[in-house]
Amino acid sequence: MSGQDSSPLTTHVLNTGDGLPAVRMPLSLHRLDSNLFIWNLITVGTTDDDGRCPGLITSDALTPGMYKMRFETGQYWQALDQTSFYPYVEIIFTISNPNQIFHLPLLLSRFSYSTYMGS
Repeated sequence: MSGQDSSPLTTHVLNTGDGLPAVRMPLSLHRLDSNLFIWNLITVGTTDDDGRCPGLITSDALTPGMYKMRFETGQYWQALDQTSFYPYVEIIFTISNPNQIFHLPLLLSRFSYSTYMGS
């Protein structure tokens, strides 16, 4: 995590098909309202030249609960004049201990993706 990115939740999107960071990919972070069972938008962002999106959420705003990060993969591939099978990727995860640091990488090609909980 860089000095300018104090977010306890980070992401890094890698275009594994081309071996490059996924630059300028729109994404959004949501939290589930456990009473109404609806997703509330927390923030939107775009990946930088390294495929990262700093400043997603502050430590104070990260509370226990269920979250979703939505990556606009279709827009990303379209900007590269390529097609893909997935118009977007949503990763749903649970935060139990908001005092931890969470890293959520997305490894992406036009026809597959994978993710894991990093540190």
